[in-house]
Amino acid sequence: MLTVAGATLALVAPVLAATASPAFAAGRDGACDSGEFCYYYNSGEAGSVSDFTGSVSDLGATEPTCYDFKSAGAGQGVCVKNNAASVWNRTGKTVRVYFNSGYSGASQDFASGAKGNLNATLKNNNAGHQFLTGGGGSQSPTNDYDGNARGFAQDNCTAFAAYRIASRLGVPNFSNSYGGTTWGNAGTWDDAARRVGVTVNTTPTVGAIAVNDVHKVGHVAYVNAVYSDGSFDVEEYNWNNPLAYGTRSHVHVSSAQADFQWMLHL
Repeated sequence: MLTVAGATLALVAPVLAATASPAFAAGRDGACDSGEFCYYYNSGEAGSVSDFTGSVSDLGATEPTCYDFKSAGAGQGVCVKNNAASVWNRTGKTVRVYFNSGYSGASQDFASGAKGNLNATLKNNNAGHQFLTGGGGSQSPTNDYDGNARGFAQDNCTAFAAYRIASRLGVPNFSNSYGGTTWGNAGTWDDAARRVGVTVNTTPTVGAIAVNDVHKVGHVAYVNAVYSDGSFDVEEYNWNNPLAYGTRSHVHVSSAQADFQWMLHL
């Protein structure tokens, strides 16, 4: 079976809309402190900074009601919405940046401690961000597969995982030919990932694509929660439910056919 890991996320972090008096404005001093999620005006975490301690569904597009860049440097005083190029996530949660207001549209996730540039879709096209629930960014499962197989078998695990990579992991052009190589059956995804320079290891993290390369033609799934004992939860297609969405809890990295052997970190 061609399997596809697909995890969907229903985010339930508190929602704070931009207003003339932001709810957490007192903490916004233009310094990226521990516990904050920070936007930068320029790539490479350069230029003026705008720091946040919670979710914002709409950053606002005009002064004086928008959230703006606070610190000295290029971009100071400019509205953050549609003007950010990079971020630093100093919170203990995964933070998702959205293309549209209301936590919708294309998105890109930044794990706790991560810093980096917004991808080509979101650079200077950022509307809001959301802190995902749970320590480390564990995500509530939901079936939001869009039906676009992206070159894989429809309603298989690979098609669902490809959707998650395109919609949640900041690789909107992901398909069966991504990186100039054929990804093929689920069991060959770890090899394809290595060929294109994707990190492949045995460490589960929220947002990783789990690969089973020992069960028939393999299986892939999306990791949506990780536990202190090393086990993790996945969202997937075509495993327990033929050609349909399903979830499993407390699976492991092991050689067992019902577990996974590799983690891809896109």
